Amino acid sequence: MTSVPTPIPSRTQYVLEGIKHRILTGQLTPGQALVETELAAQFGVSKTPVREALKTLAGTGLVVMSQYKGVTVRMVDADMAREVYDVRLLLEPEALKRAVKRGASLDAAKDALTRADAATDTAERSLANREFHRALYLPCGNPLLGRMLDEVRDQAALVSAVAWAASPSWEREAGEHREILRLALAGDADGAARALHSHIGSFVERAFPQAESEAQGEDGQA
Repeated sequence: MTSVPTPIPSRTQYVLEGIKHRILTGQLTPGQALVETELAAQFGVSKTPVREALKTLAGTGLVVMSQYKGVTVRMVDADMAREVYDVRLLLEPEALKRAVKRGASLDAAKDALTRADAATDTAERSLANREFHRALYLPCGNPLLGRMLDEVRDQAALVSAVAWAASPSWEREAGEHREILRLALAGDADGAARALHSHIGSFVERAFPQAESEAQGEDGQA
């Protein structure tokens, strides 16, 4: 039986994943300039794959391209956190509810939770947490809903990275993850969705309390 060779990632994909990893692990910090020539030298490639990678990262919201400032890592503030987490609050609990009602397998979520508990650094934990949430919403039965949530994954991870650097809270979140998974595995679709909604909402309130106070102020003016 002939084995199928593993595809070799393109140079652009290689650079893309490398820059993304550095951003999400805090090696490249919000507001930091991303210079094509420097990145090309670091990754051992020409400027072309770097330029293409940066365009893709701009499309996912991790970097910002400016005519005057060049390319920089996206800044994280209360407004940005609220926008990203508002999308998650609207879509993610509903996706999980549908996945549970469909009786979808949550083995991937269990595996991700195990990896997060065993993580030895923030980068590993962040990656495992992202995979945990994705494993909850992806089997919802609506590929478009899954793709919409995928689009905000990186921005949500950037918010988490900044928040954890200021105030590590992953032990509390790990406990919340275990409760969400327990309810989901028990077939309690509504309970799991409520727990997930509380988990997402409470995180941004803890990490960016000004976002909540600003939102209440806007509601009062409406």
